[in-house]
Amino acid sequence: MTRPFNFSAGPAALPEEVLRTAAAEMLDWHGSGMGVMEMSHRGKEFISIYEAAERDLRELLAVPAQFKILFMQGGGLAENAIVPLNLSRGGAMDFVLTGSWSQKSYKEAARYGQARLAASAEADGFCHVPPPASWQIGADAQYVHLCSNETIHGVEFQALPDLRALGCEAPLVVDFSSHVCSRPIDWSRVGLAFGGAQKNLGPAGLTLVVVREDLLGHALSVCPSAFDYQLVAQNQSMYNTPPTYGIYIAGLTFQWLKKQGGVAAMEERNIAKAQLLYDYMDGSQLYVNPVDKAVRSRMNVPFFLRGDDGQPLLDPAHPRNAAFLEGAKAAGLLQLKGHKSVGGMRASIYNAMPIEGVQALVAYMREFEQRA
Repeated sequence: MTRPFNFSAGPAALPEEVLRTAAAEMLDWHGSGMGVMEMSHRGKEFISIYEAAERDLRELLAVPAQFKILFMQGGGLAENAIVPLNLSRGGAMDFVLTGSWSQKSYKEAARYGQARLAASAEADGFCHVPPPASWQIGADAQYVHLCSNETIHGVEFQALPDLRALGCEAPLVVDFSSHVCSRPIDWSRVGLAFGGAQKNLGPAGLTLVVVREDLLGHALSVCPSAFDYQLVAQNQSMYNTPPTYGIYIAGLTFQWLKKQGGVAAMEERNIAKAQLLYDYMDGSQLYVNPVDKAVRSRMNVPFFLRGDDGQPLLDPAHPRNAAFLEGAKAAGLLQLKGHKSVGGMRASIYNAMPIEGVQALVAYMREFEQRA
């Protein structure tokens, strides 16, 4: 039986191969007599799982040796506090606001230091990215923060800014939760990157942090020990009990990604999936995506149906929206309802979404438009 196509923004669909492997190993991992959830995180069995996951991720993302890979807990939302606790030194931090998640980061950081607005796209409803040359970055900034893919508003940086070209020596902090492993990363432009695993890497509960070594060792005195990047790095992510099952599932996902050809191959697929969906909507009279074409997300595609007056229908309870969602579910296309803060619809087409899922969505959208 063919599984439905799950367009959830997160927790999101996992590769079926990963789920089947995990199911087969649930009671007995590799003849150990234990499931992974039952293992000691310090036992040789789990250590081998952890080491393979760390090694495979470093290979997939081409992470340089001077960066530490940390497997933590708390999700991307907790990192909005953990990053300033480690990097702010109680000073100023500059933020580029391109959607809901960078907004959350900005507000949370203000609890631990001076959070400043370097640039914002809020005035146009977060439909573009302010050009880096327009950013107002202070000379005393301890770091500059951005969210490289905004899950809710569907805005994505197609290239990370080179802060040095802007005359800024502060490290760049990147929330890459919703497009990690979907495209290569230029680590020469990054000081720290973090993200929750539940969109492209694995289940909710695991958080990935990739941090340059020279940024370690500066945590505020009030930073909880379990969140001190230096302590976490010194203890190979096992200062406290890590999210072992999340690391295991992420490790299986990393292996799956390698079998697919790695990040470069996934980027090609993601470009093709996104282009298929955007090209159809751009030629449609019923559907509209408001984001500047230059910064449209390959991962999260928000869209709206038009009413009889031609205006976007924001309310999911509107009869046309309700009919669209009901019909989509019947067609095996799940979780297309937009985020409650913006309304409309949203299709999240992460790495695990095959091109066939996007083709099925476009076919349904076309059929629904013909009936509307």
